[in-house]
Amino acid sequence: MDKAAISTAPEKEFNLDPGICHLNHAAVAPWPLRTVQAVTAFCEENAATGSQRYAQWLNIEQQLRDRLAQLINAQSSDEIALLKSTSEALSVVAWGLDWKPGDEVLISTQEFPSNRIVWESLKPLGVTVRQIETDVANTSPAQQLVDAMSEQTRLVSVSSVQYATGLALDLATIGRACRERDIVFCVDAIQSIGALPFDVQACHADFVMADGHKWMLGPEGLALFYCRQAWLERLTLRQFGWHMVEAMGDYDRVDWEPAQTARRFECGSPNMLGIHALHASIGLLLETGMEKISNLISVKVSYLIDNLINKGAIILSETRPGQRAGIVTFRFPDEDTGKRYQYLQKQGVICALRGGGIRFSPHFYTPQAVLDRALELACQPL
Repeated sequence: MDKAAISTAPEKEFNLDPGICHLNHAAVAPWPLRTVQAVTAFCEENAATGSQRYAQWLNIEQQLRDRLAQLINAQSSDEIALLKSTSEALSVVAWGLDWKPGDEVLISTQEFPSNRIVWESLKPLGVTVRQIETDVANTSPAQQLVDAMSEQTRLVSVSSVQYATGLALDLATIGRACRERDIVFCVDAIQSIGALPFDVQACHADFVMADGHKWMLGPEGLALFYCRQAWLERLTLRQFGWHMVEAMGDYDRVDWEPAQTARRFECGSPNMLGIHALHASIGLLLETGMEKISNLISVKVSYLIDNLINKGAIILSETRPGQRAGIVTFRFPDEDTGKRYQYLQKQGVICALRGGGIRFSPHFYTPQAVLDRALELACQPL
């Protein structure tokens, strides 16, 4: 890969310590400067005037819903809820469906624990979880899931991109099969939203969830939850409070009903600090454009893969452009991978130990110098 083909993001948007090589967006991402500024301004305003401008804060909350709806091509921001985490959103779905003994949930063997434990928690209801081997070498891992569907399959839940192997599934193939068979389709999109273009309508998803602290460049503690319009009133509510009612703000009213929008899944006070932060970060993604972001990430991932292979590394993650996102997981033969990881951490290379290897995950703005420095340290003898 020609180094000249690598583009870097505007320096004005990021201010990482020059001693840091941050390649860990698949875990927790640094914030853009605009996000830091938004949070700082919010804190200073709160310190000076308290909640005087709370009505304006609510406007930012709605703007965030609108931006998230645009980012994933939802039909309306009414389908967007702001929850605490991917795990909470998965739990809302898992414990909101009307299960029957013998119902089956299909997941991949590669899933992060969040997308396994929540379904296993349904065992007392007679629900079984079947894990399907999605072989990275297979030409169509999505088809493997489709072929595994049975008359007992009630729901398929997959990560759009697997956290260790970086495998990007063909969601449209799975979603289309689910829709044809009246199977619920749930997507944990935490490893793709912000890194790849994502279209909830094109992939036929019923539910999509993603924390904001990875590729969306936002804070922990705030997550997107998409609920397709047709499901809004079909999920049984398990959490209740003042914020989830239709007449929110009418505190003297005795009777109540759930909100007609996805706000019905938000039981209590919003995370206003996180909302201001994620609002700013999503603004950067939309301004830059997801096609451009995806292309830049792809070039950087190709550069890492090519150079690691040239140095004798074994690539554990997906290498085919059509089935990968921003994750490169590798190890060297006959080497203590844990020792290599600790060395990289001490040298300021922020990465992760996942799937039996070291995981690099650059974003669209990651400078060329960071890639080269991380490669130098990753490949030199210990």
